[in-house]
Amino acid sequence: MIYLITGGERSGKSSYAENLAKGLSDKPMYVATARKWDDDFQKRIDRHQKDRDERWINIEKEKYLSEIDFSEKVAIVDCVTLWLTNFFVDTKNDVSLCLEEAKAEFDAIANQENATIIIVTNEIGMGIHAETHIGRKFTELQGWMNQYLAATADTVVLMVSGIPVTIKGKK
Repeated sequence: MIYLITGGERSGKSSYAENLAKGLSDKPMYVATARKWDDDFQKRIDRHQKDRDERWINIEKEKYLSEIDFSEKVAIVDCVTLWLTNFFVDTKNDVSLCLEEAKAEFDAIANQENATIIIVTNEIGMGIHAETHIGRKFTELQGWMNQYLAATADTVVLMVSGIPVTIKGKK
């Protein structure tokens, strides 16, 4: 089962995903995709880890999600935007290569046996138009990946001001 939780910044995506995961499992997995760019980002990661209690299995994985065994588990992948950023930086902003690599990684985890994966992503294309060429390229990358994820997902929920709106699948 694949859930895609999408929406704007601070729309309640992660909280919704965490509540969904806790409702589906007594020991959910939380896969954080953030890269530790600097000490401030490390502090942010530490704070997020402390927010989750002992029920959670916490995994930090910047890119290669296929190295994780999701079989028979309920897992959150948070978030696609940070995950794609890692591909984007490492490929020197090659959108086609990023998309190819990210799709392959997603396909590998989506095909694991009896996995329930809750994917958190951002709708960055619904906000302010990116000021730079690189920003516009990344917005396109994010939009194409979101379309791919949504097409594959069993359920897609759009978060609007903390309210979940099911746009695909069961409520």
